[in-house]
Amino acid sequence: MNLQMRRIIAIAVAGVWINASEFFRNQVLLTNAWVQHFQSLGMTFPAAPVNALVWVVWGFIFAAMLYIISRRFSLIETILLGWVMSFLMMWLVTWNLNVLPLSILVFAIPLSLLECFVGAYICYKMAPR
Repeated sequence: MNLQMRRIIAIAVAGVWINASEFFRNQVLLTNAWVQHFQSLGMTFPAAPVNALVWVVWGFIFAAMLYIISRRFSLIETILLGWVMSFLMMWLVTWNLNVLPLSILVFAIPLSLLECFVGAYICYKMAPR
């Protein structure tokens, strides 16, 4: 298999992993916390198909970014850079907008680190530098 095909497959597999991880965390494990928090703000949690589609696109972009970062940095550096740029920054913004239920971070932090680790590991193993 040529290098270009390995790159595409690595990003696709990492994207599938990231999207599955996001779905499990936010739609299975933490959905009640999200819904209750939005209700406490007098809002409805955005769960329309278009919202899901945006998150799927986000997941594949995140996978591509992990792949790109992994070309220049070690596995640990890729995980930490990817996590800070995608999760920490997103949580800071959503907290600043008062739409982040802080109670989810107990689960979200370790699970998002695992998500980054597996995504980066997929990129390293499926398309070695």
